[in-house]
Amino acid sequence: MTTTLFTPTVLGKLPLRNRVVMAPMTRSRAIHNEANALIETYYQQRAGAGLIITEGISPSPNGLGYARIPGLFNDAQVQSWKRVTDTVHAAGSAIFVQLMHTGRVSHPANMPAGSQILAPSALAVAGEMWTDSQGMQPHPVPTAMSEADIAHAIAEYATAAKLAIEAGFDGIELHAANGYLMDQFLNTASNHRTDQWGGSVDNRIRFVVEVAKASAASIGAERIGMRISPYGVFNGMVPDAEMDVLYARLVAELNAIGLVYIHIVDHSAMGAPEVSPALKAQIRADFKGAYILSGGYDVERANADLDAQHGELVAFGRPFISNPDLVEKLRTGSTLTAPDFSTFYTPDAKGYTDY
Repeated sequence: MTTTLFTPTVLGKLPLRNRVVMAPMTRSRAIHNEANALIETYYQQRAGAGLIITEGISPSPNGLGYARIPGLFNDAQVQSWKRVTDTVHAAGSAIFVQLMHTGRVSHPANMPAGSQILAPSALAVAGEMWTDSQGMQPHPVPTAMSEADIAHAIAEYATAAKLAIEAGFDGIELHAANGYLMDQFLNTASNHRTDQWGGSVDNRIRFVVEVAKASAASIGAERIGMRISPYGVFNGMVPDAEMDVLYARLVAELNAIGLVYIHIVDHSAMGAPEVSPALKAQIRADFKGAYILSGGYDVERANADLDAQHGELVAFGRPFISNPDLVEKLRTGSTLTAPDFSTFYTPDAKGYTDY
């Protein structure tokens, strides 16, 4: 039987009505760092996907580095997301929360009182970031995390995983990609540590592995996926000579924990460096869970790769922004609406729920 985007499947124990995944995308509509009616509508409109992965949601006040991004570390936030998950489930889709701690990719003007900008090493990201109160501002130098900071951050992920289930999410995606905190430990551009959390491959993967273990102990590995971005350069990341070895070791550890999927960022279709095809093939061969394909897919290429068993699911990002009915458009071959880039991170409904 031919496998296509529209063939139902099971992810761990979770039935999915199709193999279309809505990729996680920051949209900056979470006023006061909580979900709201606008966010509820946004996800409801896109619930044709078999699986929705939310925008990055921080497990910690210290991870709220961007303007208007949501958190998942207190009861008010849990209750705000419960309305979203109830709505998405009623529409027939499954939904995972992406836990994203921004680490050094932060600015105090975007963060709550009492929070800190923490990272593996005291190395600032080049460039600037938007703040609502002060416009564009340079990234500050973060505080290098102590052993206590690291232990606390790992515990925050585990707590957020538990809160995600309370909020009605079907599972979590640990964001270990794109230069955020977990990736900052993996990458030599941001990790200059000489203790057990830096240097060797085993030391650099340790934080990511410990977060995965703690989260699995909290909610079960069958509810946890991970996003990775080998060869990515976003937020100051730099490939190194040990990159293939590092990700092979990481995948071996994730297999031992039993994670349900791996989700590889491939933005080469948007001009980013290509992920090594040999590494992708190795991860596909070695990882025991489901593999989410991504990177500028159309229907024909998606169906071909699914049928050739290159992966189990296919993630679509920007097309979902401007095509809330993307699954139906893919099914019928309808023309896709182009997105309005100027409204990707603005605070209101324009370019968000009005397509």
